[in-house]
Amino acid sequence: MYPTISEVLRLEPLRVGRPSVVAGAGGLNNRVRWVHVVEVPEVAQLLSGGELVLTTGVAMPKDDDGLAAYIDQLAEIGIAGLVIELVRRWTDRLPPALIAAADRRDLPVITLAEETRYVAVTEAIAGMISEAQVAELRAAEQIHETFTALTVAGAEPAEVLREVVAACGRPVVLETLGHDVLAYDTAGESASELLANWAERSKAVTVDERTGWDEDAGWLVTVVGARRNDWGRLVLMCPEEPNHRLIVLIERAASALAVHRLAARERESLERHAHRTLLSELVSSPVAPTDLAARANALGVPLQHRRLVGVSVRPRTLTPPGRRPAMAMATQEVLRDLAEATVLAARRTRVDALVGVVDDTDVTVLLSLPLQADVDTVLSRLSSSIHRASAAAAQPMPVVIGVGTAVEEISQARRSLLEAGQVARAVPVQPNPSGESKGFHRLHDVRLRGLLHLLADDERVVAFTERELGPLLARDEARGSRLVDTLKHYCVHGGNKSAAAAAAHVSRTAYYQQLARIEQVLGVSLDDPESVLSLYVALLAREIRQSR
Repeated sequence: MYPTISEVLRLEPLRVGRPSVVAGAGGLNNRVRWVHVVEVPEVAQLLSGGELVLTTGVAMPKDDDGLAAYIDQLAEIGIAGLVIELVRRWTDRLPPALIAAADRRDLPVITLAEETRYVAVTEAIAGMISEAQVAELRAAEQIHETFTALTVAGAEPAEVLREVVAACGRPVVLETLGHDVLAYDTAGESASELLANWAERSKAVTVDERTGWDEDAGWLVTVVGARRNDWGRLVLMCPEEPNHRLIVLIERAASALAVHRLAARERESLERHAHRTLLSELVSSPVAPTDLAARANALGVPLQHRRLVGVSVRPRTLTPPGRRPAMAMATQEVLRDLAEATVLAARRTRVDALVGVVDDTDVTVLLSLPLQADVDTVLSRLSSSIHRASAAAAQPMPVVIGVGTAVEEISQARRSLLEAGQVARAVPVQPNPSGESKGFHRLHDVRLRGLLHLLADDERVVAFTERELGPLLARDEARGSRLVDTLKHYCVHGGNKSAAAAAAHVSRTAYYQQLARIEQVLGVSLDDPESVLSLYVALLAREIRQSR
């Protein structure tokens, strides 16, 4: 917005005075905020910084120390430069002490060899500043109009960044608050150089305000977000201190990006609502609505002449031993993030799907695949993508993916969805002893556990569980022991006492004593396969009931 000393020196009213830079040449790029004529020795109360001071020198100190102090005072105030007419006080050159002090403070000092009309100089500089301000305001108005149009048009981030580069010719990067790069435009420069060690470099740059310039990095940074929900930063490469126009540019671009994200989330929310409505109707009623196919097709998910596969994506919650091992009810926020991660995974693998949060425990998905599709291959790619997307979500969480039987009729889709939910609920909360984790699970993977999930609330199963484990549970509660956990390790490891003792983190001798105590309390032999099987079924039924 403001001219530099070098630009001011090219003005005709100054050129007629034959200006000469005699000190502080390194400060010729200082910006001139205003111009002021000073003919008094005490100048502090007259200036506020950024002025080009004009003087004849008649009121300046006479001794060397006084001249040095005078220059120091002007430098402390932060003036842009000092112009001295060599007519009245000094006629051919300035005192060495004054020049030395100005060089030391890098304060530009310009002499005028001829008498100069300072009123003409002030008018010319004031006009120059006014013209620059008007031009800056016009540029800011143009920026405002450009980015308003982009906002209204719903421009994507890449388009917004492209407009930033077109306006200033500098590279720009959009990053998350965690310093992951979301989008960038190199302005024709090398992408590898621009993004090299980005996260490390970005972490070192912090600004106190929403918009700030880091001189060391040469970055102009502004926070991107809205409604106190900041989610990213926009970084403009800016080696020199930014002018007003650049600040307006980056802030308007950040506003456009924030509005785009809000609009995108709103569109996504409406889409999720439409998907959830269809899935709820499909799951809740044995008879599919007659217009379901048409409504799904309108959402871009064809259901006729397709292979339909129900999928349940469920957050996995691992709990410490001794506490209720539950597949905990997920919060709506977690499920919403998980639904978005699932949608992202489906898009990446190019799978048509209805995705919605139908209840408080999982994300319900109905895949629509071509009849010739290899279902297992599609599910492998999709499940891998879901696991990666959920791990990278706002609230990372491991998930369990249950899959139903593939069907070819809309009327059978409900069965596939219910199967998927049953499978997801039946998958063990704790990892299996081998530590392996499957990408997705089907009915044949959960086997007995799946059956017990269906029968968990049956009074006969409840009575059986209490009859098998009742004495052991009572003893644990009365004495604070953990014999039930000892028995579970034994059953899970197929009667391998050494493996079970290692899993329980106790010595084999102590573990064998605990097994003997269990046999004594229950009145059974753990060498009898049928007794062990009955106890294991009771343990599974109890675990499943606790997880509900």
